[in-house]
Amino acid sequence: MTTDEQVLNYPFPGETALEPPAEWERLREQCPVAHVRLPSGDQATLLTRYDDVKRVLADPRFTRQLTAPDAARLSAEGGGVFSGEMSQIIPDMGEGHLHWRRLVARWFTAKRMIALRPAMTEIADRLVDDMVAAGPPGDLRAALGFPLPVYVICDMLGVPAEDRDRFSHWSDALLNLTRYTKAETEASQVEFFQYMSEHVTAKRAEPGEDLLSELIAVGPPEDGGLSDLQIVVTGMGLLVAGHETTANMIGKMVAMLLGDRSRWERLLADPSLVRTTVEEALRLDANAGFGLPRYLHEEIEVSGTALPRGTTVICSMASANRDEGVFDAADEMDLGRSPNQHLAFGSGIHSCLGQALARTELQVVLEVLLRRLPTLELAVPQEELRRVEGLAVGGLSELPVRW
Repeated sequence: MTTDEQVLNYPFPGETALEPPAEWERLREQCPVAHVRLPSGDQATLLTRYDDVKRVLADPRFTRQLTAPDAARLSAEGGGVFSGEMSQIIPDMGEGHLHWRRLVARWFTAKRMIALRPAMTEIADRLVDDMVAAGPPGDLRAALGFPLPVYVICDMLGVPAEDRDRFSHWSDALLNLTRYTKAETEASQVEFFQYMSEHVTAKRAEPGEDLLSELIAVGPPEDGGLSDLQIVVTGMGLLVAGHETTANMIGKMVAMLLGDRSRWERLLADPSLVRTTVEEALRLDANAGFGLPRYLHEEIEVSGTALPRGTTVICSMASANRDEGVFDAADEMDLGRSPNQHLAFGSGIHSCLGQALARTELQVVLEVLLRRLPTLELAVPQEELRRVEGLAVGGLSELPVRW
């Protein structure tokens, strides 16, 4: 482990928006269990190796209880999606957590994604129509990457997509590290909670064919359902997770492929590689954001290092996904890589509930762009792409393209 004099400031910036921080490789080789200082000024322990990250993500002794008095604060402003009071409303472990997942997971099955795919494709085609009509250059993130996941998740939750700009602001505030003040974060959280509470009340009066209406229909907790508060927080969480991360990943995936023209040409020649290309883009994402924080309730050993009770651990899935001991030529983008057991969606019982949705959206975007805009290219040099700053998720602030 690093000494006190070697505490590193975290997160680490990469040289460019699509390049990994040099610290990842060094830490994997020399210091896989490292001391880091978070944006709040508090210290935590960073894990960068594949086996360690996968183990911790699946170990029930590492919890989401980041409101504990001795847990590290991620942001100096406090609150947010990881450590705010609302983050504790959905059970973190045990039968309560499994029950919640069973209720919500019905809307994210592979069968349901197959049924949604034609509508996703239609939305993507319409968004590309609008971008083409406006003429090049265009911002692919604003034109396609952001609105597509928003339309899809809003439809699944039965909320109006016209409110997408408000959702985006509230999501950013909940994912805040350094961008917003405490007052701004708290105000956004109150506004978002009130909005979703009113939406759930309206759904109770007039149910629709959507996830929230279905959760309401199950009944109260004594009948096997969720409380109103749990339904509200579930809606908020799914709205944030269902558009923010995927919108960012769409931009990064396309940028990776256009940054090396041979990759785009290979896909044009063999569109059957779309599925494995999506998985490889997820694995190779160097701008994934903060990682997943976990709080340790009892002392445990990781990679030969004893971690005391009360330790806050940051799991860097993005670093783990470049572990040379697990992936051949780990820093190279292999569009046909298979198998590809990356950790972009986590691991174990806390793995991302919406991963089938994200995969489907990414595949649809790639299929539509290859079909509609085969001459697509970056409108600026790759090294000039700018990353999103100050949030727990990584992404590009815009993706200028031409065709």
